[in-house]
Amino acid sequence: MSAALPTLKLKAREERRLRAGHLWAYSNELDTDASFRALEPGSLCKLTDSRDKPLGVGYVNPHTLLAVRLLSSDIRAQIDLNFIQRRIQSALELRARLYAAPYYRLVHGEGDALPGLVVDRYDDVLSVQITTAGMERLKPLVLAALNNLLKPRGIVLRNDSSAREVEGLPCAVEIIGDVPDVVRVVEEGVQLQADLKGGQKTGFFFDQRDNRTRLARYAKGARVLDVFSYVGAWALHAAQAGAREVVCLDSSEPALAHARAAAQAANVALETLCDDALAGLKALRAQGRSFDVVIVDPPALIKRRKDFEAGSEHYAALNRAAMQLLAADGILVSCSCSHHMQADTLQRLLLREARHSGRRLQILEQGGQGADHPIHPAIDETRYLKAFFCRALAG
Repeated sequence: MSAALPTLKLKAREERRLRAGHLWAYSNELDTDASFRALEPGSLCKLTDSRDKPLGVGYVNPHTLLAVRLLSSDIRAQIDLNFIQRRIQSALELRARLYAAPYYRLVHGEGDALPGLVVDRYDDVLSVQITTAGMERLKPLVLAALNNLLKPRGIVLRNDSSAREVEGLPCAVEIIGDVPDVVRVVEEGVQLQADLKGGQKTGFFFDQRDNRTRLARYAKGARVLDVFSYVGAWALHAAQAGAREVVCLDSSEPALAHARAAAQAANVALETLCDDALAGLKALRAQGRSFDVVIVDPPALIKRRKDFEAGSEHYAALNRAAMQLLAADGILVSCSCSHHMQADTLQRLLLREARHSGRRLQILEQGGQGADHPIHPAIDETRYLKAFFCRALAG
């Protein structure tokens, strides 16, 4: 019962961010004593400001810098099965309004007021990722709520993220029920494949859905190169939009095998190249090849602020190499999922590399994460995905 929960208090003048709706409190913002360190990682707690005015109820990890994550602003909230199920039901209702087919991110952590929890839905199979000690303690409730609401035939727990190590949690992949080796993904009529057990993160990247749909207007009749293609989602969208040539470049042969299988099932042509992105781009240039559309969609290259300089140079090198492969009047789709690479910084980087390549750049469209990855308006970290659709002209 929440009445028995320990109460943590913020230091004076540390409540402004949480009063504005933020869900996180850092250990250096808390007024603590020795009893704080004795709290069980992931245990529930109440949080108040320095004047004992309530801020909410959440969970605590006394061994991490990000010490408290709020689950509710109502300090009387009971964090039980009904609470978790209501939150997931709310998330499900949003996705049902947005998507005709049951393929989407069902729960997006703080964006759905369930910090530490990600759930991707592949029809009757779910991929679940738990990244915090608090959500790990709530795992039985999460699984019960998912079974009550969706009755999935299988759940894969992709609890192999490095974020769990920070929280002092073991890393492992757990299978519940029937999870096939390969699942189908349907995205705006395009059929793809994913490996939920061994693929990247939760198996697929639903966040680029809207941006891949935008690609259709540029892809018809074009030669398209998909860099960091993974299972070929951008490429398959381009092929089904009528591209005359589509190439996938990725360092994972198993991922490329899924791309080829999806292309064969859709009866479209697809070329795959297994190589490091920069090396592959260099090799294509040495072969004298060029493309009308190049998509550069790398993983997060700046995971921590201290990595910003090295990561920025990596983004620059990738986009420079991509522009060198673009035909006259070509389209560059440049993406970043690094929170620390802000949109205006990426735009300046693209301008610089275009000028160095003797190109005149026009930004045609900008995209972000899909609506199944909702942004928490008080938590800037939840706004992470940038996609620039650029036209690169000679001179």
